[in-house]
Amino acid sequence: MPSSLNKKDFETLSRFRYQLRRYLRFSEEATRQSGITHLQYQLLLHIRGFPGREWATVSELAERLQAHHHGAVSLISRCEKLNLVKRQTGRHDRRSVEVHLTDKGNKILNDLVAQHREELLRMQGIFHVPGAHDLDTDD
Repeated sequence: MPSSLNKKDFETLSRFRYQLRRYLRFSEEATRQSGITHLQYQLLLHIRGFPGREWATVSELAERLQAHHHGAVSLISRCEKLNLVKRQTGRHDRRSVEVHLTDKGNKILNDLVAQHREELLRMQGIFHVPGAHDLDTDD
C-alpha cells in the first residue's frame, strides 16, 4: 500500500521527534539537578495538575503515568521516603488512597515547572505535525 506522505512529511516528523527528544533531555537534566528523577517529577506534576483538586488516587496516577498499578505504587513509595508525597485514606471512599504533595514536593515541583515552562516558551512554534499543512486555512 503506497504512502500518501511525501518527503517533507518525513522531514517534519523527524524534526518533531528531534525537538521532542531535546525537550525530554532538558527535562531529565533539570530533574537530575533538582535531586529527583524524571519519573518522580512526572508523578509530582500529575498530582498537582490533576483536574479540579490538589491530589490524585493511585489508580489515577497510574493512568496518567501510563504505568501498571504496582509500578505507580512503587514510585509513590520512593517519593514518600524522600518526603515528596504523603498518602491519605480516601475522604469519600475509605478503600481508595489519596496521594498529596508535601511542602518539600511542592517546592521542588514549583522550581521545576518554572524551568519547564521557560523551555517550552523557547520552543514555541517548532512542533509541526506531518500533514497539518493540508489543514491550514487562510486567515
